[in-house]
Amino acid sequence: MNRRQILTAGWVAALAALCVGIYMGTRRETPLDSAALFALSLPDAAGKEQSISQWRGKVLVVNFWATWCAPCREEMPEFIKTQARYGSQGLQFVGIAVDDADKVAVFTKELGLNYPALIGGYGAVELSKTLGNRFAALPFSIVIDRQGHIFLTQLGPLKPDQLQAIIPKLL
Repeated sequence: MNRRQILTAGWVAALAALCVGIYMGTRRETPLDSAALFALSLPDAAGKEQSISQWRGKVLVVNFWATWCAPCREEMPEFIKTQARYGSQGLQFVGIAVDDADKVAVFTKELGLNYPALIGGYGAVELSKTLGNRFAALPFSIVIDRQGHIFLTQLGPLKPDQLQAIIPKLL
């Protein structure tokens, strides 16, 4: 083998190892269960406890976010638009903030948030891990159908075209 063939073989092996690593890191051994999420109650920014189960039967988009997370902040205006467009048809966004109530209250008021922002604090990261967030990163979203089944988990921002492809067919 010449030097070029050795380098090419090395790159192919590295790429294969990367693909296997990504697959192993993202596959699930068991199906995700939304029961833990629906059993949860968290305070809103005003301190009032809100049970996630109050939105059972709706198409539910639960978004784990923080005021300090730039990608989280970037996706939220699209969530506001989508909530306004489909809310009357049974869509409900719920934000679970990995943050403190004072920061969330200020930010959501500035943004004009039209869906509930619950305060999960830093323990919300652990909850998100049980729902499929293997890397404990933000933003992390879960889309749940009307029957309570997890339809999608998304690490990283949900894009407008994804929302428009998913939400109408679940409603």
